[in-house]
Amino acid sequence: MESREPLAIDRTGKDIHAEARQIRSRGQVAQIELPGGVPAYSVIGHEAARQVLADHRFSKDPRKHWTAYVRGEIGEDFPLIGWVLMDNLTTKHGADHTRLRKLTAKAFTPRRVEAMRTSIEKIATTLLDQLPTGEVTDLRAHYAHPLPAQVICDLFGVPAESRAQMLRGGEVNADTTISPEEAAANVVQWEEEMREFVASKRNSPGDDLTSDLIAAHEDGSRLTDSELVGTLHLLLATGTTPVMNLVTNATAALLTHPEQAHLVLSGQVPWQAAIEETLRVDAPVAHLPFRFTVEDVEVAGTTIPQGSPVLIHFAGIGRDPEVHGETADRFDVTRQDKTNLSFGHGIYRCIGSPLAWLETEIALSALFERFPNLDLAVRPEELEPQGTFIMNGRETLPVRLTGQAQA
Repeated sequence: MESREPLAIDRTGKDIHAEARQIRSRGQVAQIELPGGVPAYSVIGHEAARQVLADHRFSKDPRKHWTAYVRGEIGEDFPLIGWVLMDNLTTKHGADHTRLRKLTAKAFTPRRVEAMRTSIEKIATTLLDQLPTGEVTDLRAHYAHPLPAQVICDLFGVPAESRAQMLRGGEVNADTTISPEEAAANVVQWEEEMREFVASKRNSPGDDLTSDLIAAHEDGSRLTDSELVGTLHLLLATGTTPVMNLVTNATAALLTHPEQAHLVLSGQVPWQAAIEETLRVDAPVAHLPFRFTVEDVEVAGTTIPQGSPVLIHFAGIGRDPEVHGETADRFDVTRQDKTNLSFGHGIYRCIGSPLAWLETEIALSALFERFPNLDLAVRPEELEPQGTFIMNGRETLPVRLTGQAQA
């Protein structure tokens, strides 16, 4: 393949899927340039991603394995510095990652997640009761976001008066349009808020997962304060925004494909199929940083040099034509093969995916049962993207809650 200049990533994420096609035209693995002129690699082929996600030669620890960072060439002026400074599962490698995963995975056992079903259904009902029937409303702001936000904050015992500010740190961290100064300031503020929260839970433990994590241990090991703060950063952020995007993307897809919405609402196709197809064709996380090669690694014919940063393009992987053929870009709930990696794979599969699945199924089924005549209030092409290349969602989802809401 001919040598090309790295593709500069659009930090505004104005067209995630068009950019994915550009990257894919360069191969399953392609050189890219991140904001700040930082060179990196994007993995966009399905098979290449399976290899990388399960390969121990790809670390998540920049302090040990990102050559440019170790040398001091990446400073606080790097626009994505927040993804480097966290101390949690996203920045651990090897035994450290295994230890943290075992400690935090206990929060999301199948039994514990299923026990949350009734509370999630109550949250969905309350939010739907508050939506203005017969009016245009932003479903993202008034339903898709507050539902997972309340669930995750209830789970971790975040007091009501602190929730908006604590969740905002994760939202800002995923915003790739902010300045390096704003990114660095957000890390400082976010960490301070989390440290104060952890301290309050140490002093007054409750019946919540934060208190459980403080008390948890694995082979005599407990989470350090830094790891607790970082883990809360991770779980509060990933417990809110991806679920919000999944609910938003699925709703938008169904409203723009009425014939497929009919199949789901009539029971001919289960909600699980609609959710899986949304995960495939419109993954809620688009282009996720970071992994780092611990040695030179060849993937799909491309050698990624030791110490290089690597991003996984989940939004592109689900549309790989080598897996899904010429219709890879098409939303089709009847598709037999909905294979995707949108919740990860191997040792880095998302530990919160069972909760995300449960929340999304409850949110969508309750929404369309209450408002079967739900309608998009703008033309599909008028839906604005989220404004980041890391996440894949809509900035708003204006809908018209037409017809008589069902009791």
